[in-house]
Amino acid sequence: MKTGTSRIGIGLLGILLALTVYVAVDNWGSHWFGRPDVATPAPTTASAPASTPGNAAPNAAQIERGQYLARVGNCIACHSAKGAPPMAGGRRIDTPFGGVYSSNLTPDPATGLGQWSADDFWQALHHGRSQNGRLLVPAFPYNHTSVITREDSDALLAWLHSLAPVQQAPTPHTLMWPVGTQPALAVWRSLFFKPSPFVADAKQSAEWNRGAYLVQGLGHCAACHSPRNALGASGPVDDLSGGLMPIVNWYAPDLTRDRETGLASTPLAEIVRLLGTGTSAHAQTSGPMAEVVQHGTQYTTPADLQAMAVYLQSRAQKAPATDTPAARAPVSLRVAEMGLKTYERHCAQCHGDQGQGVRTANGQVAYPALAGNRTVQLRDPTNLVQMVLHGGYSPATAGHPRPFGMPPFVLELDDRDIAAVLTHLRTQWGNQGGEVTPLQVNRIRASQDQ
Repeated sequence: MKTGTSRIGIGLLGILLALTVYVAVDNWGSHWFGRPDVATPAPTTASAPASTPGNAAPNAAQIERGQYLARVGNCIACHSAKGAPPMAGGRRIDTPFGGVYSSNLTPDPATGLGQWSADDFWQALHHGRSQNGRLLVPAFPYNHTSVITREDSDALLAWLHSLAPVQQAPTPHTLMWPVGTQPALAVWRSLFFKPSPFVADAKQSAEWNRGAYLVQGLGHCAACHSPRNALGASGPVDDLSGGLMPIVNWYAPDLTRDRETGLASTPLAEIVRLLGTGTSAHAQTSGPMAEVVQHGTQYTTPADLQAMAVYLQSRAQKAPATDTPAARAPVSLRVAEMGLKTYERHCAQCHGDQGQGVRTANGQVAYPALAGNRTVQLRDPTNLVQMVLHGGYSPATAGHPRPFGMPPFVLELDDRDIAAVLTHLRTQWGNQGGEVTPLQVNRIRASQDQ
């Protein structure tokens, strides 16, 4: 995976270089660097006072609101390095083009946001520009943060300014040249970025619009649930059509396809429960989504979770029904026998002889059923391979504090064993998934070893 991605990057290098030369010669020092590419930000409203150095401190309600918004947006996940103070930045975010290090969002005046005004912060969220006007790399999802209202932007900064300052100088990015240069970023933005301030749909309810605002903006769901092109750009902020997440190698399912997520047919209460606790009557979160629940959605109010569920279900119900399973080739007897033996040895004790799963006395899912499981039957088996290799763990949340987990088999099972057992559970008990090959397993295993 990494080798293929590198080839894509090298192949694009010539194009980017040519564009960089053009932009540098034609626009140097004027259009791209000296001023915002859109109108001057709207003035701060009276209900959301500017949080600027030297101004009166914002009120407690605004700070509390900002903390809530930061949690809903899962800001801590990217802006906190392991073992370092929260929100002090420095976490490496790997991309197909190299490493990006997150910014220090504490109010340190030298290395953080201590000297940032509300206008500066709005410019970063809405226009993707730093305090000095420099273009930010799109690992920061400013296409989604441009959805955020000015009032919420000011509240976020008010909370960040209330934190203890941490002096931590930014770590330089390690992006391949010229990807991280200002001219190249300007070209990328001209192709793929336009601020998308939220506009309510008058035909929908206030609850639906609130859910749309959260999903498209703070939740930035399309950052994972939208396919990315060769230049790393995802679809529009409301594109939830699913795709393989680069580098981390997890598949974010299509949220508009009931066959992949069940959002169209699942009761709203169960969608809310899944987002708030990481588990529901028929599903559990794992991988990157478990982290989203752990650090973000479990802190979301029931009303906001309900709004998100209403919006997501509406999107899924309006999507065209194109879920006819593809015809699958018959599985060889050798693979079938190997898969059955591996399942009986390592899986049946928890998931049941017939893939029926196990529930606790209070009805919680202990070990999910594999029969009829949508994740098991996804066309892309990447997530299954990841869980067998590295284990499957739901988040520990207030609503589900002691989740059961699945151990990793990365050292115990080889590629043929994993391919065979996954083929077994994808083709048994009425499941309609296709065969998994040792080559698919090997590619995913190798990508994690790079």
